[in-house]
Amino acid sequence: MQGLATENDNYFVNTTSIKNNTMNNNNIKILSKEILSDNWYTLNKITFEYHKKDGTVETQSREAYDRGNGATILLYNKASQTVILTRQFRLPTYLNGNDSGMLIETCAGLLDKDNAETAIKRETEEETGYKIKEVKKVFEAYMSPGSVTEILYFFVAEYSKDMKVSDGGGHHDEQENIEVLETLFSDAVKMISTGEIKDGKTIMLLQYAQLNHFFD
Repeated sequence: MQGLATENDNYFVNTTSIKNNTMNNNNIKILSKEILSDNWYTLNKITFEYHKKDGTVETQSREAYDRGNGATILLYNKASQTVILTRQFRLPTYLNGNDSGMLIETCAGLLDKDNAETAIKRETEEETGYKIKEVKKVFEAYMSPGSVTEILYFFVAEYSKDMKVSDGGGHHDEQENIEVLETLFSDAVKMISTGEIKDGKTIMLLQYAQLNHFFD
């Protein structure tokens, strides 16, 4: 599906950033948004005016992929010195040098209109089989700000064996086929250096745990 929207169209003003009143840069004026694809999520072409410091104005166009915002979590157990990770097939990595396409990651998912805390508790149970009651948000970040609108909310939570309520593996309807991994934290950190862990959000959470001495 393709279409062109201007700044006066209802479709345009309902985009996430405008709806949340976060666009307040006086040097930027959005002129139009063209939908290039909405087959899975939405790829938009944005045309805007950029007011430069020298007083001149440039008209620029950029593409932005909108898949909503997401959340991720590191589950850790101090007593056993372990963390819960997942492994699943990621097609984009398979197309760009990952021979198996399999990626080791922290549990994560899209918010799907929930708040971040509710969403990550849901995703944790679906993917890992652990029912977590208490989570702690530690930071948030744009993961690919040159092309993707997503903000990712990062959480940590302690887990124990008695929190295990299912095998996990992901939601059946979403065809995720997730493998749940329990590994020593020290081994997970080593896997960053060996290249076994190449996922950005996972590296960030493991390093957060290391910097904040979770297992000292």
